[in-house]
Amino acid sequence: MAENLPWNLSSMGFDSAVSIPGIPLRGSYARSYVSGIIKWFRWLEVENVRLLDRVSSRKAALGTLYLTATHVIFVENSSDTRKETWVLHSQISSIEKQATTATGCPLLIRCKNFQVIQLIIPQERDCHDVYISLIRLARPVKYEELYCFSFNPKLDKEEREQGWKLVDLNEEYNRMGIPNDYWQISDVNRDYGVCDSYPTEVYVPKSATAHIIVGSSKFRSRRRFPALSYYCKDNNASICRSSQPLSGFSARCLEDEQMLQAIRKANPGSDFLYVVDTRPKLNAMANRAAGKGYENEDNYSNIKFQFIGIENIHVMRNSLQKMLEVCELKSPSMSDFLWGLENSGWLKHIKAIMDAGIFIAKAVAEEGVSVLVHCSDGWDRTAQVCSVASLLLDPYYRTMKGFMVLIEKDWISFGHKFNHRYGNLDGDPKEISPVIDQFIECVWQLMEQFPCAFEFNERFLIHIQHHIYSCQFGNFLCNSQKERRELKIQERTYSLWAHLWKNRADYLNPLYRSNHSQTQRTLYPQMAPCNFLYKFWSGMYNRFEKGLHPRQSVTDYLMAVKEETQQLEEELEVLGERLANLQKMQLNGNKIQSKQQDRSKQLGLSASTNSLANTPQEYGNDLKSFPSRSPSQGDEDSALILTQDNLKSSDPDLSANSDQESGVEDLSCRSPSVGGCLPSEDSGKDSDEAVCLAV
Repeated sequence: MAENLPWNLSSMGFDSAVSIPGIPLRGSYARSYVSGIIKWFRWLEVENVRLLDRVSSRKAALGTLYLTATHVIFVENSSDTRKETWVLHSQISSIEKQATTATGCPLLIRCKNFQVIQLIIPQERDCHDVYISLIRLARPVKYEELYCFSFNPKLDKEEREQGWKLVDLNEEYNRMGIPNDYWQISDVNRDYGVCDSYPTEVYVPKSATAHIIVGSSKFRSRRRFPALSYYCKDNNASICRSSQPLSGFSARCLEDEQMLQAIRKANPGSDFLYVVDTRPKLNAMANRAAGKGYENEDNYSNIKFQFIGIENIHVMRNSLQKMLEVCELKSPSMSDFLWGLENSGWLKHIKAIMDAGIFIAKAVAEEGVSVLVHCSDGWDRTAQVCSVASLLLDPYYRTMKGFMVLIEKDWISFGHKFNHRYGNLDGDPKEISPVIDQFIECVWQLMEQFPCAFEFNERFLIHIQHHIYSCQFGNFLCNSQKERRELKIQERTYSLWAHLWKNRADYLNPLYRSNHSQTQRTLYPQMAPCNFLYKFWSGMYNRFEKGLHPRQSVTDYLMAVKEETQQLEEELEVLGERLANLQKMQLNGNKIQSKQQDRSKQLGLSASTNSLANTPQEYGNDLKSFPSRSPSQGDEDSALILTQDNLKSSDPDLSANSDQESGVEDLSCRSPSVGGCLPSEDSGKDSDEAVCLAV
């Protein structure tokens, strides 16, 4: 029978112990093989488990499966590598216990980050225990069971607070140029009295009074009234967002009409306003029968209505499932793969989101017209379209810091339903949908077409997607700002943005240039299919397939080249400093030689009576012995003179072998025409002549 198992997490660096019901009390206290993350605690342990590679035909890895309070861990038995596979419980999407075979009981684990794990467990009883345990662990029923509430990266209180302050939306609106003569911040939603899924501070037109805002909210689904998302200070055009109106077939609201007119008048350069409904027109018309619908142009003056057909969350969920089935095909033919990808409709949906973002970006940048965007409730398709349009319009959002701000503004602050859409807690599976995954792929598609326009690389996007589901950080918890404040997320968890910013060197795009034409201007993607814009993102959906042929993206290759170049430049700088020292030493040596000759002349000594050097050979031998003197033992003019032979043998960093290992050309082989003088062995010059080097 399954019993409650108290996990002692204090030795794991976590804050407190938790009790997880439904875990079989089997196994023993054991020690993790990974350096200090998890030390001593009770777990479910199963030996002689095999981990299959779905793509290649290589022999399955044999090892031990551990089930901990936070992770599934598979440790290979190979004494050479002791390779480990770690999977967070929060990343698990589904667990499938398959029919027992002669070799054991198969267990298939699918993850939200598109990792698929196939295990063969020898005993059916062990497989059942693991299955039951994972079902419970992967579906927590309350927020306190999530990983972020026990995760502790050993930062003090001040560091945690500073991490949450990295993204400041007030600073972002100030960067956009507001408040100004047309827009102001409103506290009408303080204490979430008007809309509980909106933030407490929203920006609205100055002419929109509290009476107009409240009246408009009552006429909008979920009371999500029109509010500012993006402002273009160059031409005063704006992007606002809301939910659908409760118009039905004939209802109208004077305050809502006044609200839209206030948005239009906040842009003096335009005499009309675009209203973009991101739903298919048929869907919007169907909602009218339920008392909702869309704006009637007969009631709203000076607006132009535009439908852009982006399907609902249920269609998107099914599309992703079909696309992942294509990814899991074993050795598919080209026709099977392409047919399956087309049949899933996934890239068609990506294009629809991009089309909407491009339409809005052109309206703002080219026509100078403000736009109001909504879908049904204004937290899914609206977030996708507003953020894509902002990304196209504003180069700041294409930087690493700006992209964090964009997600914070259009997704987190405006109440995207992270808990429902990504299954953080046990709930209705019909509410799950890859809404933000689609936005992240839209960004990747843009990066493929504009490789110099983005400061960050593909890895940055993948890590954000991973942590949306991992629940390791508190940024993507709950469905609204109100819920996050009630749970005291910032006091109890850590921010992902601080973690990414600390490791930002890993996410830099080597092709990015801040002064590049792509970086500075509005982006206009090519949408025709013949331009091959829409590619399959294997780096996201197949990144865990070890059996595929090795892949290295161009970005990764360029990063490696950049790092190697930097190392060579550092070595070149060191060699330059040594060269300057050698040249200085040679100059000092020449001065000493000149002084000695002058002193001989002054004394009037002849060659036969010269006490310092009776013959040229003796004089040369005296100079050869000079480098052995310590500068501290001689006068101020003492210096070291290195001959060519001495240089090769005395400094291993400048030797030929050392140069070959470091990738630097052997300095002794350089031509004198480059700027240095390196006499050859048969040049006929004296062996004691000093060598001068120049890079």
